[in-house]
Amino acid sequence: MDILIIAVVIAVVAVVAAGGLLVGRRRRSAPPSAGATGTTTRPRGEPARDEEGATATEEPGTVEDVAPAGPDVEAPAPPAPEIEVPEPAAGRLVRLRARLARSQNSLGKGLLTLLSREHLDDDTWEEIEDTLLTADVGVGPTQELVERLRDRVRVLGTRSPEELRGLLRDELLTLVGTDLDRTVHTEGGVSAEGEERPAVVLVVGVNGTGKTTTTGKLARVLVADGRSVVLGAADTFRAAAADQLQTWGDRVGARTVRGPEGGDPASVAFEAVREGITETADVVLVDTAGRLHTKTGLMDELGKVKRVVEKHGPVNEVLLVLDATTGQNGLVQARVFAEVVDITGIALTKLDGTAKGGIVIAVQRELGVPVKLVGLGEGADDLAPFEPEAFVDALLT
Repeated sequence: MDILIIAVVIAVVAVVAAGGLLVGRRRRSAPPSAGATGTTTRPRGEPARDEEGATATEEPGTVEDVAPAGPDVEAPAPPAPEIEVPEPAAGRLVRLRARLARSQNSLGKGLLTLLSREHLDDDTWEEIEDTLLTADVGVGPTQELVERLRDRVRVLGTRSPEELRGLLRDELLTLVGTDLDRTVHTEGGVSAEGEERPAVVLVVGVNGTGKTTTTGKLARVLVADGRSVVLGAADTFRAAAADQLQTWGDRVGARTVRGPEGGDPASVAFEAVREGITETADVVLVDTAGRLHTKTGLMDELGKVKRVVEKHGPVNEVLLVLDATTGQNGLVQARVFAEVVDITGIALTKLDGTAKGGIVIAVQRELGVPVKLVGLGEGADDLAPFEPEAFVDALLT
């Protein structure tokens, strides 16, 4: 009897143990209740679906998503751009003369070779004319130069290379002009309210001439001369122009005022001058939209920029940027811009990339205003104040 009771107890214990094991397995395999945790799980690789059964987009988790909360940590501030010290502006053209001479070599050497012929007949003088016209000197200046050269050669008689070089140098200097005011006027003044105001320089020209780059390089020239500068990115129709100008400004510590892309250029120019007054800057350079000169409405907009800026006071300088490689087409551009705003000076870019240095003479004759700046390369300090003597010497080197 005792043995029977023991056997029954063992059987009951075995049944209970087996039942508990089965329940434990089922519990481990069952998914957690959505109501308990607020989340659901799905087999790996199956797309998530929303409450209506549509496939839902789910961003993969990141370390930040599960990182424990902690005290706020400030991100390190980006390093301030290193302020550059531009090369002194004085004497730049002399230092860059060799580069200019390489591009203009054919003009000077061609003229000297022709003038050195033993007999200067009519055919030779026609060749001299052709050489000057090819260099974009222009018809009027070419005729004047040839006439004076013929008279002086006739009086001179014998012609040594040194005498010819000196004679040609004198005549070219006469055409280029040594008595013109080539200063970029950057002296500020005082407003009607007695408030000091900076000098304002508008930079105008067709897109592609290097206008924005010239504005940035001019800022370097002014900073090198100890001036404080504010830049106005009034070419609002090209976002890249504003970015480019700001990069130039950051490199020399000049603040850049810019507006929304496609915004009103006159408004940006106005704000730039006001910023210059607030900061007591010496000069405000305004890079205007380089619109096509054939579109009258857009050119009228340039006139509006000038009128709005003049509410702060007079504009001290209007620089027209021309690409020296465009030759006579540049003169067409110059004429149209001169009708809209009063051009006071010319900046010739890419002068090292053409043998048509005569454009200096032609554009001055066309507009009656001097070339004040020349670009002689792509380097940051390759914009130089124009010096007639250094230019002519480069032609004859």
